[in-house]
Amino acid sequence: MQIYDELVARGLIAQVTDEDKIRELVNNGNATFYIGFDPTADSLHVGHFMALCLMKRLQMAGNRPIALIGGGTGMVGDPSGRTDMRQMMTPETIQHNCDCFKEQMSRFIDFSEGKALMVNNADWLLDLNYVEVLREVGPHFSVNNMLRAECYKQRMEKGLSFLEFNYMIMQSYDFYELFRKYGCNMQFGGDDQWSNMLGGTELIRRKLGKNAYAMTITLLLNSEGKKMGKTQSGAVWLDPAKTSPFEFYQYWRNVGDADVLKCLRMLTFLPLEQINEMDHWEGSQLNTAKEILAFELTKLVHGEEEAAKAQESARALFSGGNAADMPTAAGSVDDLQDGKIDILGLLVASGLCTSRGDARRNVQQGGVSVNGEKITDIATLYTPEDLNAADFVLRRGKKKYCKIIFQ
Repeated sequence: MQIYDELVARGLIAQVTDEDKIRELVNNGNATFYIGFDPTADSLHVGHFMALCLMKRLQMAGNRPIALIGGGTGMVGDPSGRTDMRQMMTPETIQHNCDCFKEQMSRFIDFSEGKALMVNNADWLLDLNYVEVLREVGPHFSVNNMLRAECYKQRMEKGLSFLEFNYMIMQSYDFYELFRKYGCNMQFGGDDQWSNMLGGTELIRRKLGKNAYAMTITLLLNSEGKKMGKTQSGAVWLDPAKTSPFEFYQYWRNVGDADVLKCLRMLTFLPLEQINEMDHWEGSQLNTAKEILAFELTKLVHGEEEAAKAQESARALFSGGNAADMPTAAGSVDDLQDGKIDILGLLVASGLCTSRGDARRNVQQGGVSVNGEKITDIATLYTPEDLNAADFVLRRGKKKYCKIIFQ
């Protein structure tokens, strides 16, 4: 199976501007393509995961990725999927986040000579002259068409700032610059970026003519990738200091039954034939599939050794033992009253609950256990000796675990 057909079979492609052209370019290793990443935090998260895996797949097939870091667009903020304006970041914060992205991306993509590029759109966007942009770029964008874009429509009722309104122009200009400087002939993005990406293709056509336009292709990634990055408890980061390998493993181990095969196809590098054999798996077999998913993705992000440790700890925890690699929280004498701490205070001190009221609700609803035993009495007390026991594990719900280290 050639690479384009594999992308389709894995459910990665939702829409393209010219399927025959992309098939020819990608299958022959002649695509120079880019995906943009705005540095809104100091770590990539699982919402970026599908894009990173796609870049790795295409590079393995001989194509050249360009990882575009949005040091310039990050100054404005993408309104896509937002109900309010993003908080403005300082140039120093943006640069720090860009540096963190570069380090993490290097684990997925080979940036050695000629194989891939990493560029920052601050290199051209920050030097643009405002009046020059109005004259040279502005005439090629219809305000009527821009207002019909989904990324702007959902913001119109609550208010769309002129600052954010320029984001489409900036992203479109990125493709124009990448085409001119690096021969970039293809762009990828999620469904919330479709209007912005088409704007870039149209700008190339208007500025450089039909021959240039014939070389550009826009691909819409399946929106499932972003959904995978959203959790009730917040982002799951690729930085082990923000999300430990154990927590990362547990996130994927706990995906829904309906999503596990979808994730295996989209995100792992296991052969499709092996994954297809799991199509009829049910019950405990789906748990095996989830273990495979969690191990493969943890290995990809954190290495095989960390993946093996996380899997061993998760199995130990599931069987009632002590997971040596699980997250820990420190307790102190300040948490004690008369030499003891109650279960509500313990849940708050560990970070598993946000307040005593939150902790009370979880206990009363049967969602809290210690060492595998459900806690129903909110007045249950523990001593430092209890907490420091080798097998002491505090659990809230099915997915949150913590070992208390009393100091």
